[in-house]
This record gives sequence, structure tokens and C-alpha cells, in this order.
Amino acid sequence: MRINELMSEHVHTVGPEESAERAWALMHTAGVRHLIVKDGSSILGVFSDGDAGGRWGASVRAGKSVGDLMDRHFASIGPDDTVKKAANLMNGRLASCLPVVRRGKLVGVVTRTDLLRVIGRGVDRPSHAARAATHYRVPHRRNGSAGRW
Repeated sequence: MRINELMSEHVHTVGPEESAERAWALMHTAGVRHLIVKDGSSILGVFSDGDAGGRWGASVRAGKSVGDLMDRHFASIGPDDTVKKAANLMNGRLASCLPVVRRGKLVGVVTRTDLLRVIGRGVDRPSHAARAATHYRVPHRRNGSAGRW
């Protein structure tokens, strides 16, 4: 399975000068745990809820900008890379998300939750609807005769 099959194309971004408190509010209202920090078209870092101090981290965020708290040492991945590569990158760097980049341009984001969702349903397991469609009745012959069914 490739990253482009599970990544989110709707990416929330902020600038490094944005206040950490405002970025935290954006994450809360958007229901996301990561923001990609950009300056123009270049990615500068990743700002996560952990960087912001979590729910009780108001003292961490007070008077700070996103640029002060963001992770500048982030890994990125391409849309045609494999899920296995993403999992290994996240595991090796203890990252919870990876920006998805094609030719230097941000095209999506893949998170630990996305990977767990794939593992939970099984990569090769067909959906329930696909399995149900394969069950059909076949006429059987009794005692070698070609009777009706």
C-alpha cells in the first residue's frame, strides 16, 4: 500500500510567527494534533500538541510563537512511498506525523493514526461488502441426476 492511498490531503498549516496559543486553538477547533509550519512554500517544521504542552500546557505556550516550540528536525515522505517506509521513519524518529512532499511541494500529511487504521483493518483484507458479494449459490446435482434446483 502506498502513502497516497491513506494520507490526508487537507493539511492545516501555520507560519512560524503565529502565536503558540492561537495555533493550539486552531488544532482544537479543527480536531487535529499536528500543524505543518511553512514559510511561503517551504516547510520549516511540525508543530504538534505535544510541542504545545498538551491540554494543560498553557504555561508552555504563554508568550511563545510556533517557531519557538516546533520540531525543526522532522522527516518527510513521498506519496509513492510505502506504508512500511512511513512506519519505519516514524518509529525511528519517534514521530507521530510525516509531511507528504512531491517535488518539494506539500501535498498531504500521514499520521500514526492513519497507519494504525490500516493495520487495524488489514491491508489485504477486503471490506465486508466485497466479501459478501463473493458468496453465491450454486446448483447441486443429487444422485448423479441432472434434476432441477
